[in-house]
Amino acid sequence: MTKIKFGTDGWRAIIAQEYTVDNVKRVAEGTALWMKAQGFKKVVIGHDCRFAGELFATTTARIMGLHGIKVNLAKDFVSTPMVSLGVVKTKSDLGVVITASHNPPSYNGFKLKSAYGGPTIPKDIAAVEALVPDSPNTEELPTLEQMFDEGLLNYIDLEDMYIKHVEDNFDLDAIRKANIGLAYDAMYGAGMNVIKRLLPNSTMLHCDYNPSFMGQAPEPIHKNLQELSQTLANNPNLTLGLANDGDADRIGMYDEDGNFVDSHHLLLLLLNYMHKHKGLDGKVIITFSVTDKMKKMAEMFDLNIEVTKIGFKYIAEIMVNEDVVVGGEESGGLAVKGHIPERDGIWNGLLIMEFMAKTGKSIKELIQEVYDIVGPFAFDRDDLHIANDKKWAIMDNCKNNSYTAMGQYEVKKVENVDGYKFYFSEDEWVMIRPSGTEPVLRVYAQAPNMEGVRSLLDATHATLG
Repeated sequence: MTKIKFGTDGWRAIIAQEYTVDNVKRVAEGTALWMKAQGFKKVVIGHDCRFAGELFATTTARIMGLHGIKVNLAKDFVSTPMVSLGVVKTKSDLGVVITASHNPPSYNGFKLKSAYGGPTIPKDIAAVEALVPDSPNTEELPTLEQMFDEGLLNYIDLEDMYIKHVEDNFDLDAIRKANIGLAYDAMYGAGMNVIKRLLPNSTMLHCDYNPSFMGQAPEPIHKNLQELSQTLANNPNLTLGLANDGDADRIGMYDEDGNFVDSHHLLLLLLNYMHKHKGLDGKVIITFSVTDKMKKMAEMFDLNIEVTKIGFKYIAEIMVNEDVVVGGEESGGLAVKGHIPERDGIWNGLLIMEFMAKTGKSIKELIQEVYDIVGPFAFDRDDLHIANDKKWAIMDNCKNNSYTAMGQYEVKKVENVDGYKFYFSEDEWVMIRPSGTEPVLRVYAQAPNMEGVRSLLDATHATLG
């Protein structure tokens, strides 16, 4: 039987290969056993737009019913943040999301969300994993009708719940009256209905149900969003682009000229809005690959900042226990004070729109406001597909301080919180980090402009060989 291994954000596998009904039963069984050991009695279950999501969600629900656990089951597809919010609003003990997030369409997955409305901590994930049986439960499962009749099943409209939460927390009138020409790319993901309901006059791209995602991984990065970029560049009435991944917890944005606005810039915009304009205080949390400009802005605002390992779970754990105003990672997962401790691509997109509406400025002008505070910069990342033995040899070289320069760039300082970050000046650095699951080496770079970033990346590639 397939060995079930949870990664940094749940279990993911290829549909019909390892991601089967029997294996979902096994994972659901381990989850139910862990819940019972904790004295937990209520779970929220939802699925996104991927193939057979409803089948896998109802299978999970029926396993829970077998163990006497009450299920709040989502109507239709939902985003991960909707499930996380639903856990909080219904005072449930756990959330399960059937999603593979931004992975290719051939994948599906199984995410766990805790009672506070964010990712379940690694210790608890490991405990669930340890309880996953080697074979599926062969007992006859209760039907959904039986569960409903016995009070073990409640159908819940998580989309309505989320919309109400947005309406209670945003000045939607200001956003709608600001004449922001929004182009929204759902990437065929679970965010499509919310934007259709909240901002129906937006230009919608890939906002229809299509579990194939047209063969493309629904990850909101520039190379996957060329149509959105061109749509903005070619239409003077459009002034902002927003994209979300398959389960709508990640974000990508574009300015009015079709230029990609990465997560580093979005984090700076959010911190500037939340603290300088909204007057909110709190700690700032960033993962190791995020720009050091966040440190500079936090220091200028007299806010404490902490750098964590890469993975939103590290941010969420701090948000649960401390007062955090903004937290985020390079890969598009951002979180803010006043919401759940969860990545939420729609929520953060609305915050940027509210910032634009309140100031009357375009996103490009707001970015210039950030540059006036911390200085201009650019960022990019290359994923090098190389053999695993070469990948780990390079990491050994990093560990042994073998790299004193990357081409013409002399290394002045090295940090190794999670991977290795080589500083050449205050505004120039390269970071090297291996993928834990693929023969891929990730190389990140920051410089004052994109030409400098490309030069740094090329020099690093040449040095690594």
